[in-house]
Amino acid sequence: MKSDTLETLVGAAVVVVAFFFLIFAWGATGHGGASGGYRVSAQFDNISGINVGTDVRIAGIKVGTVVGQNLDPKSYQARLIIQLRPEVSLSDDTSAKITSEGLLGAQFVSLEPGGSEGKLKDGSEISYTQGSVDMWNLISQAMFSKGKGADAKGADTQDATPAAKP
Repeated sequence: MKSDTLETLVGAAVVVVAFFFLIFAWGATGHGGASGGYRVSAQFDNISGINVGTDVRIAGIKVGTVVGQNLDPKSYQARLIIQLRPEVSLSDDTSAKITSEGLLGAQFVSLEPGGSEGKLKDGSEISYTQGSVDMWNLISQAMFSKGKGADAKGADTQDATPAAKP
C-alpha cells in the first residue's frame, strides 16, 4: 500500500515539474506573455543567423529580443520585429546592425542610439540598418580574386631583378 502511494506522489511531482518546464520554455521562446516593453521593426537586406529569440543589445548589454521575422513582399527585404524593455527609451534615429560575437560567434542585433529628440514608440520602424555580412563570401573573394593589384600588371617583376653594380 505504501509503495502505491509513493509511486503516485513521485509521478505527480514529475508531471508538475514537466508542466513548469513547458511554461518556462514557452515564455523563453517569445511566445508567452510579453514582459512589457514595446515593439519596433527594422528592415534588413540579409538577416542570416538571426532567429526568433535572438538577443538585441546596446553596448553589449541585452535590452531586447527578436520576436518575429517576415519578408516584405514589396521590397524583398527581411523585416525583424524587436521587443525592447520598457526602460530603454531610444531616439528615432537609432541604427540597427546585425553583427556577431566574434569570427565564428553567435549573431545578434546591435542597436546604436542616435541623438534626436524624438523617441521610438510602440510600432515604430528603425530606418538606419545594416544587414549581416556573409563571411564566406568575403573569404572567397579574397582567395579567388585574380588580376587585382600590381602583380597582375607585371610592375613587381622589374624590381625582382638585381641591379647591375658599376
